[in-house]
Amino acid sequence: MSSKRDELIEQYAADIQTKFDQSPDMDLLTKVTIGLGPAIYNLDASKVSGSDEGELETVKNNFLIKKLGLADSPELMEAIKSVINTYGASERNKHRAVVYYMLARHFNKEAVYN
Repeated sequence: MSSKRDELIEQYAADIQTKFDQSPDMDLLTKVTIGLGPAIYNLDASKVSGSDEGELETVKNNFLIKKLGLADSPELMEAIKSVINTYGASERNKHRAVVYYMLARHFNKEAVYN
């Protein structure tokens, strides 16, 4: 029986394949998704607003700095914006799990999830 989380992970995997033209690492994607906890089930919290600077700052501070342990630098925001742009300005449903997954890959921080 498929759980709601499994369905969401499949949706995220499809986004990674179509928007980023990559084969998703399902193990990492699952860990990133689980790491987000109940936020994935909240319509607003499960998405990242690419046009909201405050939201992007939250991604930088809470995920890149606190979770991945990166030092603050302009490169962090550049990476976030790059992921958002690749996802597509017209794509309204930028899933937080996909954005975090792509950032973890970008910074080679997959080991944080081991």
